Amino acid sequence: MKKILIEDVEQVSIVECEKPMPKPNEVLLKVGYVGFCGSDLNTYLGKNALAISPVVPGHEIGAIVEEIGADVPKDLFHKGMHVTVNPYTACGKCPSCRRRRPNTCRDNQTLGVQRHGAMQEYIAVPWEKVVEAEGLSVKECALIEPMSVGFHAVARGEVTDIDTVMVIGCGMIGLGAIVRAALRGAKVIAVDLDEKKLELAKHLGAAYGLDSTKEDFHDRLMEITGGDGPDVVIEAVGAPFTYNLAVNEVSFAGRVVCIGYSPVPVTFQTKLFVQKELDIRGSRNALPEDFKAVKEYMKRGTCPVDALISAIVRPEQAAEILSYWNEHRGDVFRILVEF
Repeated sequence: MKKILIEDVEQVSIVECEKPMPKPNEVLLKVGYVGFCGSDLNTYLGKNALAISPVVPGHEIGAIVEEIGADVPKDLFHKGMHVTVNPYTACGKCPSCRRRRPNTCRDNQTLGVQRHGAMQEYIAVPWEKVVEAEGLSVKECALIEPMSVGFHAVARGEVTDIDTVMVIGCGMIGLGAIVRAALRGAKVIAVDLDEKKLELAKHLGAAYGLDSTKEDFHDRLMEITGGDGPDVVIEAVGAPFTYNLAVNEVSFAGRVVCIGYSPVPVTFQTKLFVQKELDIRGSRNALPEDFKAVKEYMKRGTCPVDALISAIVRPEQAAEILSYWNEHRGDVFRILVEF
């Protein structure tokens, strides 16, 4: 079978290997689609310090059950079932796991980062990590994990229907946060530099779409929020400017939820942390309930799946599309590799 291998900086190859045999506690999956994540792009560019090398990338998975191991509970899966995969590990012993937050396990190993991922024709996965997604297409299944990361950020922000939520960054994860905040009844303000992304954000539930570089940005934000600023700000970019924007513009006693990783140090006016008595919270990966919430949303049939997918490519085009993405970052939501 074929698998994609990132061998070194900007070096991608297609490798032939043996089809895996599932262990008694595993489910063998026929991979249909796998999404390229920002972490995969950083691995390709040599900027992902967490990634092993070489590595098979990919953890945004749409697949079909091919074979079920002997020790897998018989009533959970059947051959031909459409599924996705929870791609994170949890040790069960660290402080995060003991606090029932396995998504941020101290020893987490995400598929395609700290261990080989899903960009291959078949993968064998422990049955506990297989997420049934009956009623969704295999293509839709590949969008569940990245959207769940945005859903989780909204949960971390404890968003309710009386909140105004500003989401900075309308990439795939930011759009997931917009969807979830809108589903919870919040008034959502989407912030980005790209007009197309802002229009899509409004289609997905944002009441407003603002360009943060416009001279009247702050005044417009004050107008929308009655001079208070948003109750919750979700940072989904990972840049010094957007991190400072979040802290500067959030309301007094507000919540700032951080998803994006900044590649360089960020300097803050820390007096705002105290003056505003802010809650500043990290948000990492997603929990099973976030996966479930995304599935239920997608089953409504209102998610504009095709608008979220910028390209679908064959494995042999992986190097080409990663190079394109690096040069046209503003134009890409999600790229799927079809096996």
